[in-house]
Amino acid sequence: MIEQGIRSSKILFFRNLHGYKEIKHFVSTRSGGVSKAPFDSMNLGLHVGDEREDVINNRKIVASYLNIDFKNMTIAEQTHSGNVAVIFEEQRGKGNTCHENSVSNSDAMVTDVKNICVTILVADCVPIIFFDPQRRVIGVAHAGWRGTVRFIAANTVNTMVKKFGTLPEDIMVGIGPSIGPCCYKVGPEVLSQVRAIFKTAPDFIKNESRDGTGYLDLWSLNSMQLINEGVLKENIDIARICTAHNQQDFFSYRANKGETGRFGVGIELC
Repeated sequence: MIEQGIRSSKILFFRNLHGYKEIKHFVSTRSGGVSKAPFDSMNLGLHVGDEREDVINNRKIVASYLNIDFKNMTIAEQTHSGNVAVIFEEQRGKGNTCHENSVSNSDAMVTDVKNICVTILVADCVPIIFFDPQRRVIGVAHAGWRGTVRFIAANTVNTMVKKFGTLPEDIMVGIGPSIGPCCYKVGPEVLSQVRAIFKTAPDFIKNESRDGTGYLDLWSLNSMQLINEGVLKENIDIARICTAHNQQDFFSYRANKGETGRFGVGIELC
C-alpha cells in the first residue's frame, strides 16, 4: 500500500486504485485524532463507547484530509451479514453523525452516485474496496468470519453485476489491513462452518491443533470468493497488514481485548 503522512495522521491507499482520478479512497489509521485512551486517537466508531463529539470530529478530520465533504460520508450498520445495500441519493450521509441512522442491516454498500463516500469501520475484520472504472461503480464490504461464510465479498460483486451491469473482470479490488492468519486463532465451531461451506477449506486453515483450534486466513478466503465470481487475480491488491501485529497504527479488537476504536475504509466517485 501507499502511505502518506497528512498533517499529524497517516493515511493509506491501494496501489491499484491510486492512479484513478475518478475516485477518492482511503484507509485511515489510529493516529492524528482527538479521542482519548483506549480509543486514541483517530477512532471513527460511534458505537464503541467513545465520546460522540470526539468521533464526529475525527470523521471530519479524515474527510478534510481527503477533500471529502463530511456530509457525504455514508456508513453501514455492519451486522456481520451477507447483505449488500444499493445506495441512492436519499441515503447520502446516513450514519455520519448518528450510529442509529446508519444504513441498516448491511455489511456492504455499492453505488454509482457521485460524491457519496461509502465507508465501513473495522478493527480486525477484513475491509474490501471495489471499483468498476468502466461503469463507474464503487463499493465497500466488511468481512469478518461470519460475513465471509455468508459470502459478503461475492454478494457485493453480484450486486454490482445485477444492478449496474458491471463485468467482474473490470472490477479493481483492495483488501485492506485486518487480522492475519498469523494471529486469527479460532475455535472448532468456526472451523466446522468453514469446512462445511468451502470445499477447499484446508487451504485456509493454518496450524490446526488437536483441540480443534486453528488459524484462519480471511484474506485468502475472500480473495478466492472474488476470483470465483470472475474478478481477475491481478486486479486484487491485498495489503497483508495484520492489525493485531500493528497496534501502533491500527485498532485491533483481538489484541486490545475488545476495548478499542475503529479505523475507516472508504471510497467516493468524483
